[in-house]
Amino acid sequence: MTDTKKSVHGAWSSRFAFILAATGSAVGLGNIWKFPYIAGENGGGAFVIVYLLCVLLIGIPIMIAETMLGRRSQQNPVETMELLTEEAGADKNWHFLGWMGVIAGMLILSYYSVIAGWAMAYIVKAFTGSFFDADATAIKELFNDFVASPVQLIIWHSLFMLATMLIIVRGVHNGLEKAVQFLMPGLFVLMILLVGYAMTTGSYIQGLHFLFKPDFSKLTGDTVLTAMGHAFFTLSLGMGAIMVYGSYLPKGISIANTVLWIAGADTAVALLAGIAIFPIVFANDLHPGSGPGLIFQTLPIAFGAMTGGWLMGILFFVMLMIAALTSSISLIEPVVAWLVENKDFSREKASIWAGLATWLLGLGTVFSFNIWSDVKFFDRNIFELLDYLTANLMLPIGGFCIAVFAGWIMKRQHSEQELNMATASNYQVWKILISYVAPLAVFLVFLHVIGVL
Repeated sequence: MTDTKKSVHGAWSSRFAFILAATGSAVGLGNIWKFPYIAGENGGGAFVIVYLLCVLLIGIPIMIAETMLGRRSQQNPVETMELLTEEAGADKNWHFLGWMGVIAGMLILSYYSVIAGWAMAYIVKAFTGSFFDADATAIKELFNDFVASPVQLIIWHSLFMLATMLIIVRGVHNGLEKAVQFLMPGLFVLMILLVGYAMTTGSYIQGLHFLFKPDFSKLTGDTVLTAMGHAFFTLSLGMGAIMVYGSYLPKGISIANTVLWIAGADTAVALLAGIAIFPIVFANDLHPGSGPGLIFQTLPIAFGAMTGGWLMGILFFVMLMIAALTSSISLIEPVVAWLVENKDFSREKASIWAGLATWLLGLGTVFSFNIWSDVKFFDRNIFELLDYLTANLMLPIGGFCIAVFAGWIMKRQHSEQELNMATASNYQVWKILISYVAPLAVFLVFLHVIGVL
């Protein structure tokens, strides 16, 4: 049905452009900001092993499926699920899967933008020498004073959302594609430079042991859920981003091979971030499980003490902002695409309204660090609640539904046609993983969460 259908937004100019864009969506704050601190909170090496297994057995098969669904329909996630549900002759309620992805993306971006604003602010702090000769206490006070100021957080949150919308408004070729072609190579160069510095610290081996030597006594059901949720978060699964990026992917490009490159690059960046950050943490006698403020309260100490730290500090937080920006544009793209395709909005108008709505939602996260810090829902502030709701619930549920739809609802002839894998055995391996392994793994983890297992 879709052999000649094309997205009204255009298409990626090449396979490499899609790899850069989808890798940019996957590589973000989740790799550099979130992965190190949740690995630290969950025992290091044992968590890393569970996370890698989740990426291999659950993340990659679902990413292939989500890309496939988007390319087959050439539409936004909501329209994708409506069209493919009709094609499969399935229950019309499946279109709510598209809506959940769009909503999850907006919710994630609402708090993601606030954290990305921290990175922008810390570029300025590094440039002005705020970290120079500062000890752990001084750096902690600097961070606490910063997040305690709603005005400062709103300013930086606003600037980051503005940067995101300036890219989005330009479309697929002139906005998304050109941005990632510049940003992604820069990100990898900066990451390698930071790992090089980590190798000069006296705690490099200790950092490697923490990251790669497993202590399985640290594993709990919550650890497995966190690892699975992070696999979804870092690969941008279940939030509509990969589905809408897949809708811009030309026919004839191998989805499976492309996804393997994307997942490999994303995982490499997450591990490189840990390799770079943990030696610095241990060298300064800091705790690796310091929570969301880990890289804002630990790395500045090293930057303030090391030779060339002024430049390295600037480069690191520029890298962090770049990583955040390549992800943020993918998080807002699904709702922008839906507004253009369904509400007859121009791309400019859709970008403005989507950006404004997300910015307003982000104020809840801003205030959760200061004037609403005592406001709790289920023992979590607004930021913690949004993070848990999206990463640990909405994204896995979305991934589970994608797996079920691609493995059981979509007609085999259609998925075979769209994936066009090199051999029948390759398709059969994917079919087993997407039909049985991925949905069963997600389901068992949820049974544990609700206390059944």
